[in-house]
Amino acid sequence: MVGMRDVAKRAGVSVSSVSLVINGTGYVSQDMRDRVEQAMRELDYVPNELARHFYRGKTGIVGVIVPTIQHPFFATLTAHLQREFARRSLRTMLCSTADSASGEAQYVEMLRQRSLDALVVAAHTTHDADYWTSIGRPVVAFDRNLGARIAQVSSDHAYGGELIADLLIRTGARNVAIVGGPRAQFTDLSGTNTTFPTVRYVQTLETRLTEAGIAHMYAESGEVFDLDGVRRTVREAFDALPDMDAFVGADLAAAFAVQEATMRGIAVPGDLQIVAYDGTMAADCAGLPLTAVRQDFVWIARAIAGKIESEITRFAGDVSQTASPDPGPETIPVVLERRATTR
Repeated sequence: MVGMRDVAKRAGVSVSSVSLVINGTGYVSQDMRDRVEQAMRELDYVPNELARHFYRGKTGIVGVIVPTIQHPFFATLTAHLQREFARRSLRTMLCSTADSASGEAQYVEMLRQRSLDALVVAAHTTHDADYWTSIGRPVVAFDRNLGARIAQVSSDHAYGGELIADLLIRTGARNVAIVGGPRAQFTDLSGTNTTFPTVRYVQTLETRLTEAGIAHMYAESGEVFDLDGVRRTVREAFDALPDMDAFVGADLAAAFAVQEATMRGIAVPGDLQIVAYDGTMAADCAGLPLTAVRQDFVWIARAIAGKIESEITRFAGDVSQTASPDPGPETIPVVLERRATTR
């Protein structure tokens, strides 16, 4: 295997001179640069990119923590993040907490030890804000409130709830079933602010339906990685609310609702309106084109990557810094796309 010593010997220069040429640090004459590059070509030497990053105090790797990549939302999110990071010459290291015995702890430790340049947290956490700021390294939260001093990107879920409420009120819904995650994740440890902003669409929707005098029930489908639990909860919701005329849930739940309605001989949208939330591929594979509040994954990925780069730059300027001024959340618009499952 060809190494820098071989290149130095062929070029007739020192190993340190080869390192300066490869890493682009320090001054070397054009003649020396030409000799080193010629020797690299002759020996088919390819610099170790990871070693170059370490030499510069960076790895070029961003950790992304999600609950599971089995869920359509997180599969879509990670695909867009990986594409956007690659466009910015960053690599992605994925952590699925449902499939990792140590959860996020291993990746947080890697960040502390500078084996990662930054961390995107897109999974539910029970740690308080002091834990995340004490890491003293770049952390960006997606759809999670990890504290005022941690950069955050979220879709405008409250507006998503408004869009669904306006639709259901306008189309005369009277009995609405909503399927979502555990209520326990609706608030953080202080009980005042949510660590899971996605539920704001549920909270907004429930408030609007109550104000309009529209009956509604909420069914907990369990953890996001329990896909069988989602199907089971959808079935139970149909049993519990036989006069249901509207159903709201994430794409997967909405797709199961289409299947359940078909098996029960319930006409969609004639007897039952179905609205999905997220707008992933699952919304396009439900058997009917689902009306959906669609999150903009391209915009989300760009926003997260932009904040990652900003945080890396900020911490590189002051490695002792453990917290930033309140960066404020960046909110990404959502849109309602009307399809065959609503009137």
